[in-house]
Amino acid sequence: MAETLVEQLHFSKDELMARLAQTRKTLVARGLDGILLFRQESMYYLSGYDTDGFVLFQTLFLGVDGQLTLVTRSADRVQAAYTSIIQDVRIWVDSGSQNPATDVKNMLDSHGIRGKKLGVEYDAYGLSAKRGKMLDQELADFCQLSDASDLVRLQRIRKSPAELEYMREAGRICDAMRDEAIRLSVPGAFEGDIRGAMHAINWSRDGDPPAHVWPMGSGPSALLVRYKAGGRHISNSDQMFHEFGASYRHYHAAMTLTVITGKPDSLHTEMFSVCRAALEACEEKLRAGNTVGQIFEAHRQAFITGGFADSYLNVCGYTMGAMYPPTWMEDPLIREADPMVLEPNMVFFMHMLMVNRERGLMMSLGEQAIVTNEACEITTHAPRTLPVNNL
Repeated sequence: MAETLVEQLHFSKDELMARLAQTRKTLVARGLDGILLFRQESMYYLSGYDTDGFVLFQTLFLGVDGQLTLVTRSADRVQAAYTSIIQDVRIWVDSGSQNPATDVKNMLDSHGIRGKKLGVEYDAYGLSAKRGKMLDQELADFCQLSDASDLVRLQRIRKSPAELEYMREAGRICDAMRDEAIRLSVPGAFEGDIRGAMHAINWSRDGDPPAHVWPMGSGPSALLVRYKAGGRHISNSDQMFHEFGASYRHYHAAMTLTVITGKPDSLHTEMFSVCRAALEACEEKLRAGNTVGQIFEAHRQAFITGGFADSYLNVCGYTMGAMYPPTWMEDPLIREADPMVLEPNMVFFMHMLMVNRERGLMMSLGEQAIVTNEACEITTHAPRTLPVNNL
């Protein structure tokens, strides 16, 4: 017999209501009467609503008076009831010719938004350019629209104790994946088998699908820092690049490392030492009161001091949290002169990536940590010595 459908919330209702109250205060401060949310991360954060239906049109409206209404397709009605605190769900009929923006306007009209100022989360994978144009056209004479893409994002950057516990659990899963990645990266091993074994760890520990497709490669493809189709077998003298992540209740933890088979090139050893020095320099700066730009500068200076001034990338990490596909990356990225001041309970993944195209060599090292007032709390643990596997 099927179980009775009840809410499956990953946070207490009190915590969700506190998040909504804070968002409403920000709406008032910005002179907005409400906001249309299109980022799935925002919907999950504020209400618990958990779905992959964001690939099709849906939006969650939050009014300054606390009105919370989801406009979605019929397939997500039960999804909202099971995973969220949303009570008011309006269905738009996906007939192939229906304009869902009309349904949004009707919903907003029922909440008295006509002639008022409305924030819109334009910077969202769920709101394509085509859908955004439909929305703007439909609401042009109805209310005043304002880009509020960063309103909830900025609130989400500093994590609650409950969120940090999920991120620590993701970190523990990630560390277990690390051990499997190093153990299996041996001559003759097929990349797909390694990837499958690492994913199995995530699933067996009740993890969620990581929002980002892992880059992974050996030999020449180790120099790529993006996913590409097609795997290969590791050779007797090779380099195996891993950048992977775990997700627990959609909260992410990530790591990057390189495994060498056979005898390491002397340049591999130098590159690893510089990456380790840069990672540790970044972690030293990852404390409350410093800026994101200072983390980047620590990374840059370590590369210069180590003799690799031409090898550092323009970004060496980013904040992490609850994210949905296609990526776990989110602003702020760790880049030059970024002025955001670090606060306790922010979380960052820092990756040191180095490529020597002339020699066909690469190196990587990266881990994740929580900002505190003192030394950061490391939650994924990259190796401090270069992993080498021989026959």
